[in-house]
Amino acid sequence: MLWLRNTSALVAAYLFLTMAQAAQVGSVEGGHRLAREMCAECHLLGAEAGPSNNANAPTFKEVANTSGMTGAALRSSFQSWHNNMPNLIITVEQEDNLVAYILSLRKSD
Repeated sequence: MLWLRNTSALVAAYLFLTMAQAAQVGSVEGGHRLAREMCAECHLLGAEAGPSNNANAPTFKEVANTSGMTGAALRSSFQSWHNNMPNLIITVEQEDNLVAYILSLRKSD
């Protein structure tokens, strides 16, 4: 019975680690780098207070803290046309990185 308990503990630990890795998709640093290249002309990118360069563009902090904002919602917004926003043509990896960066700006209350 001891081997069964040890095996169960190992399986549980493996599943926990696998789920933890799956929870963080994308690179926060890579997303910040991409945002500086593609988004900074219009959006305020960081956690600091202040307006975006374009009054019609929400800050990334505002986007991150929008009620119900999820990675899926961000991905959808990247693929949807918006007034005054260029059509984004980015890879899945770049999309993952932008999502990771934007969601990293959430308030931690």
